[in-house]
Amino acid sequence: MTIIVTGASGLLGSALTAALRAEDARVVRLVRREPRGADEAFWNPAEGVLDPAAVEGAQAVVHLAGAGIGDRRWNADVKREIARSRIEGTRTLVRALTEADARPEALLSGSAIGFYGDTGDREVDETAPPGEGFLAQEVVVPWEAETEPAREAGIRVALLRTGLVLSREGGMLPKILPIFKLGLGAPLGSGRQYWSWITVDDWVGAVLRVLRDPGLSGPVNLTAPHPVTNAEFTKTLAHAVRRPAMPLAVPGFALKTAIGGFADEGVLTGQRVLPGRLTEAGHTFRHIRLGDALTAVL
Repeated sequence: MTIIVTGASGLLGSALTAALRAEDARVVRLVRREPRGADEAFWNPAEGVLDPAAVEGAQAVVHLAGAGIGDRRWNADVKREIARSRIEGTRTLVRALTEADARPEALLSGSAIGFYGDTGDREVDETAPPGEGFLAQEVVVPWEAETEPAREAGIRVALLRTGLVLSREGGMLPKILPIFKLGLGAPLGSGRQYWSWITVDDWVGAVLRVLRDPGLSGPVNLTAPHPVTNAEFTKTLAHAVRRPAMPLAVPGFALKTAIGGFADEGVLTGQRVLPGRLTEAGHTFRHIRLGDALTAVL
C-alpha cells in the first residue's frame, strides 16, 4: 500500500508517517525541495506545481500541509499566509489528483474545529453549520471547499477537523508547561470556554481508522469524547505537574496585548466539539479523559 503525505515533517505528519511505516505501508512525502529518494516527490503549492504522476498508483493521500496558526502574532500578512497556504495547497493537490490517470481511492484532507466558530457551552458534532470569524469563514470553509472537485471525481474525501493536539513534542503544551511547573498556570479569560483536545496517539489512531473505513467520508471530528473548559484544563494540568494553579485568571485584554488577534479566536473563544462520526463507527479512543491523557503525554 502506498500513501502520499503532505506536511509529513510536522508534529502530526511525522507521527502518522511512522505509524504507517510500522504497518509496512510505503509512504511518499511531498516536499518543497529537491527529493532525496524514491520516498519523496517535489511539489510547490504556492505556484500550483505538482506532477499528477507523483500521486498515481497511491491508495490514499493524507494532506496536512499548512502554515502554523498559533506560533506567531497575527497581523494581516500572517492571516493571509494561514489562509493561502491551506487553500492554495489543497487546490494544487486536488488538481493533480483529478488529472492523474490512476487516481487514489481516498483523500484525507486536514481541517480544524475552528470551522464551528465559538460554540459557547453548546455541544456540536459534524452536522453543525459553520460559525463566524476569520478561522471559520476565511480559512476552514474555503479550505474544505477546495476538496470538492476530488469528491466529484469519485475520490472518497474525509475532512479531518482536528482539535487541540496534546504532545510534548510540539503544539501548545510545550509552550505552557514551564509556566505550570513554576506554579503560575492560570485560567485564560473567563475560563468557561471549551477546549476540545486529542492526544497525538489518538489522532493517529483515528486517521488510520478513517483510512481503512470506506464509510467515513465528509467531515470527521478528531477530538476526544470529553472536551473541558479552560478552567478545568488549567486545574487538570496543574495537578498533572504537581503544582498549584493560580486562583486569578489572566484577563482577556492582557492576552490580546500579548498575542494579538489569535487570542480572540484561538484562546478566548472555544468549541465544545464531539467526535460524532467516529463514535457512530465504533471507534475506540485510548484517552477519553483529560487527566489520563495528560498523565500519558507527560
